[in-house]
Amino acid sequence: MEELLTLEEVARILKVSVQTVRRMIDEGELKAIKIRGQWRVKREDLQDYIDRK
Repeated sequence: MEELLTLEEVARILKVSVQTVRRMIDEGELKAIKIRGQWRVKREDLQDYIDRK
């Protein structure tokens, strides 16, 4: 089963604000899925983002 991270967890890992994470999702820089009205990021997708940067 894939690990899903909250936006707060992603922000902590990337050392940015939650607002920045939301912008990254809105602009298509970071893949995310909405589950029951809340955004989640797969750990694999976060690692792909980190590897690209």
